[in-house]
Amino acid sequence: MDDVEVRELRYFRAVAEELNFSRAAERLGMAQPPLSRAIRLMERRLGVQLFERTSRHVELTPAGNVLFAESAKALDAVTAAVRRTRRAARRPLVVAAKPGVATELLRRIADGHPDPVEIRLSGFGDQAALLRDGRADVVLLGGPGDHGDLDVEVLLGGPGDHGELDVEVLFTEPRVAALPVRHELAGRSSLTCADFTGRATPSWPDASAVDRAYWSGRDVTGGPVTPGPVVHDSAQLLEAVALGQAIALLPASVAQWYPRTDVVYRPVADATPYSLALGWPAGARDLRIARFVRTAVEVSEARPRPGAVPAG
Repeated sequence: MDDVEVRELRYFRAVAEELNFSRAAERLGMAQPPLSRAIRLMERRLGVQLFERTSRHVELTPAGNVLFAESAKALDAVTAAVRRTRRAARRPLVVAAKPGVATELLRRIADGHPDPVEIRLSGFGDQAALLRDGRADVVLLGGPGDHGDLDVEVLLGGPGDHGELDVEVLFTEPRVAALPVRHELAGRSSLTCADFTGRATPSWPDASAVDRAYWSGRDVTGGPVTPGPVVHDSAQLLEAVALGQAIALLPASVAQWYPRTDVVYRPVADATPYSLALGWPAGARDLRIARFVRTAVEVSEARPRPGAVPAG
């Protein structure tokens, strides 16, 4: 935005969020008159009115609403750039992943990587946000994928957002059902997504409707998801399964990483495959990221492929 400073955008957003110049000035730690002058100067330079003002009321104009939406993205980009710049010279590469299969692979990648790596555990669906605001340099993204292509639009919240990232798919694998050892389906050699109909599946916090459908097999069969207990990582999920509180659809490698005597794994013939990918800021010039991606590809290519699903 020509002739608008970051400081002025922060002033503008404080007023827009408070809709009161006195409260905004207090929040910013400044007097009200300089704040009012700064907003008037910004309006003159932009050639638009940002606020409708009366003695009792402050309201955003249509132009103000546009600036409010656009300025959030601009300030996020500035914050991320500052964080990455400050960290680049003095700290390890930060890689974020959700606890589970991704972190097991990530440990192997970090061990084989020439640069220091800090692994940051994140919640379900948080990885892209960590990348966008600069708290992470690289993220591991897992979700629906087939033929080596990860559905990035699903992972990042819809069309358009994925343009912010470059993505390298590390592997794609089938999914399996995790069942309590004495479950009525445990004696079957293979299942289909229809077998999940009406059965509770674990719930991830803040999961979207698309996420819930994918992790319950409803993306294949349609119909409502039957929510089970809320879980935050693979270990907690498998405890819920073992206790008979839910059954789950999981990447096939989970059966190898997490063998248990109280849980059995069965192939699910028609389940949408699972892909794991690296994501990093589009156009990034940090050579450490390039080296990390190269190491990750080499390690993932050498990883043991999921074989026959254990009988339990």
